[in-house]
Amino acid sequence: MNRIFALGAMAFILILADQVSKSAIVDSIAYGDSVVVIDGFFNLAHVRNTGAAFGIGQGSTELVRQLFFLYLPVVFCFWILVMFYKTAQGPLHNSFAYALILAGAIGNLIDRFRLGYVVDMLMFYWTKEEHHFHVFNVADSCVTVAAILLIYDFVIQHREKRLQAQGDV
Repeated sequence: MNRIFALGAMAFILILADQVSKSAIVDSIAYGDSVVVIDGFFNLAHVRNTGAAFGIGQGSTELVRQLFFLYLPVVFCFWILVMFYKTAQGPLHNSFAYALILAGAIGNLIDRFRLGYVVDMLMFYWTKEEHHFHVFNVADSCVTVAAILLIYDFVIQHREKRLQAQGDV
């Protein structure tokens, strides 16, 4: 129960950090503009994403956007909540990952319901001012870290099963 409370508190703090950072960007940077933080490497920007990750689906009809970017993610959040509780007694990295996914999903859903789009602001470059990664936010970062943790868990489980199978032969 302590783990559930601690990870729930962490998720709440991450949702709050996501919303505060988005509000600060909206209040300080005009839509479409960016501010150089580290020249050629990192900018803060004010971007509106009406699609999913990496802008996928931005040109979709309103019906498709509501179904896939509002209602389906709400159902998904309930499923993630169930997974969070199911993994609460297992390895910490699994329940941590589900708490991160929940925080990220809720952070972006707040934007979608409140604004109709997600505010993105973190812009990293891989070559000086020419090519940058897709602009993202704190919520997106949570989901990305969670995905890495779950992939790690999958690889470790697969490796352990393979070693067990080799030992049984």
